[in-house]
Amino acid sequence: MNFADADPALRPLLSRHVDAMHRVDPVLHDVGEVAAGRLDELAAVADANPPRLRQYDANGDRVDEIVHHPAYAEMSRLAFERFAFAAMSHRPGVHGWPTTVPHVVKYALSYVFVQAEFGLFCPVSMTDSAARVLRRFGDPDVFAREIDGLTSTSFDSLLTGAMFMTEKQGGSDVGRTATEARPDGAHWLLNGHKWFASNTAADVVLTLARVPGGAAGTRGLGMFLVPRLRPDGSRNSYRIDRLKDKLGSRSMASGEVTLADAYALPVGELSAGFRQMAEMVNVSRLSNAMRAVALMRRAVHESVSHTRQRIAFGRPLFDQPLMRRTLLPMLLRAEAGLGFVLEAAATLDRADAGDDEARRLVRVLTPLGKHHLCKQARVVTGEAMEVRGGNGYVEDWVNPRLVRDAHLGSIWEGSSNVIALDVLRCVRKDAAHELLADTAQRWLEGIADPDVAAVAERLAPDVDRLRTTGRSLLAAPDEHAEAACGDFAELAAETITAALLLDQADHESRTGLGPRKRLVADAYLDLVHTRTASPEALHHLPDLV
Repeated sequence: MNFADADPALRPLLSRHVDAMHRVDPVLHDVGEVAAGRLDELAAVADANPPRLRQYDANGDRVDEIVHHPAYAEMSRLAFERFAFAAMSHRPGVHGWPTTVPHVVKYALSYVFVQAEFGLFCPVSMTDSAARVLRRFGDPDVFAREIDGLTSTSFDSLLTGAMFMTEKQGGSDVGRTATEARPDGAHWLLNGHKWFASNTAADVVLTLARVPGGAAGTRGLGMFLVPRLRPDGSRNSYRIDRLKDKLGSRSMASGEVTLADAYALPVGELSAGFRQMAEMVNVSRLSNAMRAVALMRRAVHESVSHTRQRIAFGRPLFDQPLMRRTLLPMLLRAEAGLGFVLEAAATLDRADAGDDEARRLVRVLTPLGKHHLCKQARVVTGEAMEVRGGNGYVEDWVNPRLVRDAHLGSIWEGSSNVIALDVLRCVRKDAAHELLADTAQRWLEGIADPDVAAVAERLAPDVDRLRTTGRSLLAAPDEHAEAACGDFAELAAETITAALLLDQADHESRTGLGPRKRLVADAYLDLVHTRTASPEALHHLPDLV
């Protein structure tokens, strides 16, 4: 089994964005094989043996050490060293790439890896994004050691990153951050309590704290780097009070941390801490969307495999119409989500290269993906559990872990309501509704294949509705706009996703890959318009999986 090779949508999508597939294919095959084999075994062991907190050593001295099961260490070596996920966007030459690896390739490879192990990718993503923030906003002379460690391709010299932002009294209301910073010579000291600190034992922590004389709310927050060890090698003065007993993502440690005169260095402009942290949050949100799609794909894989070999009432479950009616929406949601995530990643590549329109577009695609896809993952993984029946509820199988992990994406880095408000800000600040509608319209107008164009006509009213609904949000009183922005986010996500499917269907038809994607796009439109599947689409299911 190979998770990459078993995915009919992955390579056609990725090759659309990447010319050098000869570089990608060997790594993609390797990740797919490892994910379906050794990594899947390790993930089950690590999930059943979560990390524990060792607060004191034998002498009674405080050490606050996180003890991981050896399976977690082996998974980490695979992620950070063998596949170098955290280094791809920062170091030229990874996997033979002459430049840094494009985001779209990184997210495609990550998507395959996460089908086996979800929890570890929180530290992977934060390590990657911490390096991004330090390179973008930090003094390269001051943070050269940290950047080098965060992007290391050697597990033995690796520094992992984290983002300690959530506080008990604030949650998503970051403006209520109460942690205080005060200067102490060449560095700063931080005092406060962080309520949800994931990758608790990270070597490099980025956090927010209130600076003396700063304004109220987020404008008074500076960004600081808090190292696990001080420059003299001693342990920094923050305490890990306890680890969270989480529903999912059990392999990775999340805890509560008290900063007690913790050594810290300022990052960038102290008056722009929240804006700088938003860079890390947004990248993490896109990673959340990618992980949601990976969970959906694994759920589809499990369900199709099970129903093809499970005989009930005289024939395989897969051949029975009502089961196909269950499986098809799962497949459509997973495949459509993959197209969305890879498009967002490719847009991030263009934005990083200086494309201003791409910067505006990825700014809204990121919260749209997190809002929509993380919700869909909860549904798809739940359906997959039911498809497997009683065994799906038993920990011997992967389904319980998929369901637990799926609920995480809608919570971390902002719950769905917070994300919908972020979409509303994009509408108000960047006229994102016009940008999204124009983008979808451009994709539809570029369709050349007549059969795909006939399907695309079904989406035209949705594009118009996307534009007019956005304009209505702008005209509405704040209270009404905020109440409606979640529905707008769903409309925008589904419309853009459908347009992407049609654009890809046209490409695949014109390049000799056949009509499969057109069937997917047509069935997806049935799903979003009527919430059901046509008999023709159910008939074609064997051709789609």
